[in-house]
Amino acid sequence: MSGSWYGPVDPAPDAGWQAPPPRVGFFTDTSICIGCKACEVACKEWNAVPDDGFEMLGSSYDNSGALGASTWRHVMFIEQSPSSDVLSRTADSALSAGRAAPGTDSTAVDLGMPSTTLPGEAPGGERTDFRWLMASNVCKHCTHAGCLDVCPTGALFRTEFGTVVVQDDICNGCGYCVAGCPFGVIDRRIGQKGETKNAGIAQKCTLCYDRLKDDLVPACAKACPTTSIQFGELDELRERAQARVEQLHERGVTSARLYGEDEGDGVGGAGAFFLLLDEPEVYGLPPDPVVTTRDLPTMWWRAGAAAALMLAGAVSAFVGRRP
Repeated sequence: MSGSWYGPVDPAPDAGWQAPPPRVGFFTDTSICIGCKACEVACKEWNAVPDDGFEMLGSSYDNSGALGASTWRHVMFIEQSPSSDVLSRTADSALSAGRAAPGTDSTAVDLGMPSTTLPGEAPGGERTDFRWLMASNVCKHCTHAGCLDVCPTGALFRTEFGTVVVQDDICNGCGYCVAGCPFGVIDRRIGQKGETKNAGIAQKCTLCYDRLKDDLVPACAKACPTTSIQFGELDELRERAQARVEQLHERGVTSARLYGEDEGDGVGGAGAFFLLLDEPEVYGLPPDPVVTTRDLPTMWWRAGAAAALMLAGAVSAFVGRRP
């Protein structure tokens, strides 16, 4: 593992690619996601990813649950009522920005998110507001990727576009990469060999590597009807994302923030980053992700020093016994 942990690193040249194209990735703006799941469907169709049950899990309209070997895009539905802290903070921000009248009970900031009510939930038959935080989650294609670092067979590799891809014909299904991902993205596919495609093999989003090589937009971004999933050169996406955050802040949505765009974070910045409307934990994302292999050099150095100290002690004891 090379490169600086605290400065910008272009992972493709760092991996040995000569004169690679600009690094590309995803910017997912969750503030305009409508939860249509077109991205999930497009991903499965293009990549021939088998279905994963399509069972309602009892958690809103989510039927896929989480990212995994057979779910490379996962659309989250997170319901929040007006009594939640974030909506109260949003309402207060809107009041200070002159977007809501004092004394009103409902939140006054229009996030472009759907709102509805359950029959009979409000006293007197009045509507009660809540919002859905919708977000299409995906592999982060980290600058410093733990899954790639721990792979013993070279099945995972860094592409010329800066993304991380699993080579199905080289993966031996050891599962080291599963434990090496700080986001819980990659997993081994469950199924019977010969019946399920790539059963027992680690699988995750490839950022449609085959499409990138033909100058095509990844399937999920191509299918997104609201441009919530935006694809392009990473530097340009970061500028676009920052401008969007500033725009939302001006509208009173002070909870808007970027996640994964910082090149100085614990994974060196993500190749797929997000605009969130609440804390990362609300979306099931680690607040301060750190690549699991970051401390390996120090750990090996300490282990070597301890071994040398033990050897020196043993030699000293042996020499000390001689007459």
